[in-house]
Amino acid sequence: MEVGSQAPYEEDPVVTRVTGFTGMTGATGVRPPAARTPGARAAAGEPMQISEVAARTELPLRTIRQYEDCGLVVPSAASPGGFPLYTDADVARLMVIRRMQPLGFGLEETRELLTSIDRLAADLPGTDDELEPAERELLLARVRRYEEAAAARVADLRLQLTRAEEFAASLRSRLTS
Repeated sequence: MEVGSQAPYEEDPVVTRVTGFTGMTGATGVRPPAARTPGARAAAGEPMQISEVAARTELPLRTIRQYEDCGLVVPSAASPGGFPLYTDADVARLMVIRRMQPLGFGLEETRELLTSIDRLAADLPGTDDELEPAERELLLARVRRYEEAAAARVADLRLQLTRAEEFAASLRSRLTS
């Protein structure tokens, strides 16, 4: 499959920013009083505390902190008291990590993919940040390999699920006979 074709993670903002997603900018770390409820913060695009991020990503707090410790995600803002705050882009990054796990990708593979995506997203043609064509192709090829690996692993999981459903159905039929 080509980058940009249907893929299990195509809708993830961190992945799709390769083709234009820029994420949230201008986070100050200061939340207005009206945005103190979790729903209001999410709707307003304001930075979130780790507990809200955990609820949105369905990841344990401890796991999010481990991802911080190993550098996979870095909170984009801080509260006036110095507590980490996360943006929508941080949440999107955590979702990429979360979606890679059931497909059997390890932390180093996750780091390699996220680094490639970050470098492609920072590619600004006509500026000092423009990637050399060879490097851009290398990064695109790496992302393409991950997309292909993800698609193959999804196919394997679908086959396993089909077999498991057939087994459960056979057991149900024995109970109703």
